[in-house]
Amino acid sequence: MPTFITLDGIDGVGKSTQIAKLADHLSSIGDEVLTVRDPGSTEIGQRLRAILLDSQLEMHRRTEAMLFMASRCEMIEKTIRPALQSGKSVISDRFLLANVVYQSIGGDVSADTLWELGHLANDGMRPDLTVVLDMPAREAIKRLDGPADRMESRGVEYMESVRQAFLEQLPRSSEQTVVINADQDPAAVTAEMLGAVDRMLQINKR
Repeated sequence: MPTFITLDGIDGVGKSTQIAKLADHLSSIGDEVLTVRDPGSTEIGQRLRAILLDSQLEMHRRTEAMLFMASRCEMIEKTIRPALQSGKSVISDRFLLANVVYQSIGGDVSADTLWELGHLANDGMRPDLTVVLDMPAREAIKRLDGPADRMESRGVEYMESVRQAFLEQLPRSSEQTVVINADQDPAAVTAEMLGAVDRMLQINKR
């Protein structure tokens, strides 16, 4: 049975590592797996991603929010929905939860408005499970390599406010959610994540 899982959290928590582990796990139990990233994973999404993460650009939060929504809408219709309909499982690096969190920080757009717009853009597409990898921003920022993108350059206090917003908004993201302490050995993070995924799969089979 195809399943749709999203991983989220502030930058530096190890999403890429855990997505690879999750993809391997799902493949090992017989799933064909597609991994995507939000924004991105389509030609339009990649172009919007470059704009959104350009550290030389400044834009209003509403503009930012709408560009993320547009990228996700394209990804759902061109990539995620067709994959699920063909029997593949999908893992997404970020999804609507991140859009709500990042664009509601600062108060220019309310979380309620963003959830409403997001559900319209997503046209009924919701993850079966949302996993948030959580750690203090001061620890996560130490893990970041290379030049900061437009989001990362806002500093540790901003990242900590984003972290707290993830925890506050998570219950609205999907039917099943889990928060995992990412400030521990990666193998322990993987074990917790796969345990949560296997429990979700068992529940969905009932």
